[in-house]
Amino acid sequence: MTSPNTTPPTGPKWVKSLSSLLARAPRGPAGKRTLRQHALRRIALVLPLALLMIGLSKSGMMERLVDRYTFRPESWFDDTALIRHLRLVITHNGMTHDRPECLLFIVNGNDAPTATRMDVMEKHSESCPGPKGELPKLFTLQVNRMERTVLSDQNSPGQFHPIP
Repeated sequence: MTSPNTTPPTGPKWVKSLSSLLARAPRGPAGKRTLRQHALRRIALVLPLALLMIGLSKSGMMERLVDRYTFRPESWFDDTALIRHLRLVITHNGMTHDRPECLLFIVNGNDAPTATRMDVMEKHSESCPGPKGELPKLFTLQVNRMERTVLSDQNSPGQFHPIP
């Protein structure tokens, strides 16, 4: 007893009929798209996202989001991470109107490692406005790393209060 042949034909007729069937099949609800329609759909998707990212970066929202996810409890003991965080906090809460890159933090090396004082200076260079070579002191920050608090003597030298 012979079994019927159940394999599809592999000759040129079968390949040709499949390719013509696929070419005639509609693609999605609109059918076949032209290159122009494809490009316009891509632009309509990418352009608003690009404008949103530019707006978020200009408003400072991206820096705050990055800080929120990268500044961890152990970062209080890392001077570099702490200064990056404080630079962002100081410029966004209105303690200074200088750009973050125009601030210089000087850490007092004589303080205990858990309680540190930092002088915040205003840097003047080619990219930061003001007379070159001067470093006017804005205020001092007192950082308690164990309690994770920051105090400032802004507008009251020597008397520290919580930063806004």
